Amino acid sequence: MTREMGAALRRIQLGSALSTFGLGFTVPYLYVYVAQVRDLGAGTAGVVLAVFAMAALAVLPFTGRVIDRRGPLPVLVVASVVASLGAVALGFSSQVTAAVLSAAVLGAGTAVMQPALATMLVRCSDATTRTRAFAMQFFLQNLGLGIGGLVGGLIVDTSRASSFTMLFLIEAVMFLVLGAIAATVRMPRPTAVPKDAAADGSAPRGGLRVLLSHRAMVQLCVLGFVVFFACYGQFESGLAAYGTEAAGIQPSTLGIALAANTAVIVVAQFVVLRLVERRKRSRVIASVGLIWAFAWIVAGYAGLGHGSQTMATAAMISTYALFGLGESMLSPTVAPLVADLAPESMVGQYNSAFALCKQLALAVGPAVGGPMGASLHGPYIVTFVLFSLGITVLALRLGRQLTPVQDQPSLAAVPSRVVAVSLPENAPAGGPAPVAAVH
Repeated sequence: MTREMGAALRRIQLGSALSTFGLGFTVPYLYVYVAQVRDLGAGTAGVVLAVFAMAALAVLPFTGRVIDRRGPLPVLVVASVVASLGAVALGFSSQVTAAVLSAAVLGAGTAVMQPALATMLVRCSDATTRTRAFAMQFFLQNLGLGIGGLVGGLIVDTSRASSFTMLFLIEAVMFLVLGAIAATVRMPRPTAVPKDAAADGSAPRGGLRVLLSHRAMVQLCVLGFVVFFACYGQFESGLAAYGTEAAGIQPSTLGIALAANTAVIVVAQFVVLRLVERRKRSRVIASVGLIWAFAWIVAGYAGLGHGSQTMATAAMISTYALFGLGESMLSPTVAPLVADLAPESMVGQYNSAFALCKQLALAVGPAVGGPMGASLHGPYIVTFVLFSLGITVLALRLGRQLTPVQDQPSLAAVPSRVVAVSLPENAPAGGPAPVAAVH
């Protein structure tokens, strides 16, 4: 990695951390703000949260192509401004229509940031540094969210709407800071003609057809949906409902459990990174499925066992902590794999497609898990144990579609290694030539 790439990468990581610090101010309190502080009711709060997620589904299908054509930098700057405007508007929204529209603007802006930032990380790293770059981003984002939530908790006062308005204004400023930092980044210039450029120098073709013909990427998207559905889509819905209804824990304990989740991620991230860097990505992801299956079994003990209330509380906190361990294993494997599978002309589209699968899971997860976690306690646990085991099966199947270096990037440094190239089927001029490369 060149000095120019390193300088750009540090600025991107700083901006990303500050933006999630701003998100931490509002995300934990959005429901309370709409339903209680603005007195718009639980129904409106649910609509606002749904619109926040659905806005991402509306913009992400178009985001990738714009990133690939215009570059991730201008897209990120525009998205940060849009998100800032949405945050300010939501902070002053006292009517249903205003709150819903503001949430849509905020959700669209934050959704576009994800693939733009991911593409910038790809452009500012290489095969040997990409894993650590994404692990560092995940670490800083979780740290930012945790600190933002803690600081926001010291400011909020449900009797004063102005205290929540201040939170949204801080969030808006952090988005603008991200945009300002991004605007100062000097993206590394390509040192050679892209590998996926056509022989006559014309622009490479891309699009949904190319992506859907790439079996490894399609399998990774399916795997990503199950990962986010079985974990992230349950944190603040099904698992929270199950914990309070079946396990009988206090709502305040959920905050401790989420803090335990963040703490495990922050403490374990780089220890885990050393362990997984020289192992096959598919097997690391498969092991996450086993860890999460065990986490759901522990949650089952909390709500369906016959232990004391103290044991049930400890089990629920342990469940969130185990999820954090799995998350720290996914961050250096899944996102870099998306980048490694993408043809150079379609990095933005691949990142956007994966982000879309993530948002679909985050939208469907609460809708399915919430009612089950609240009333169907046994079936809820069994269902998500099976989904977790499904992660293991899907990861091992994905491993068969990957080249040795895609599955284990550390092999790139090993001499005299023959590496086959995995490509979308019927790949156009936008993909590397399907021949074996000898290193």
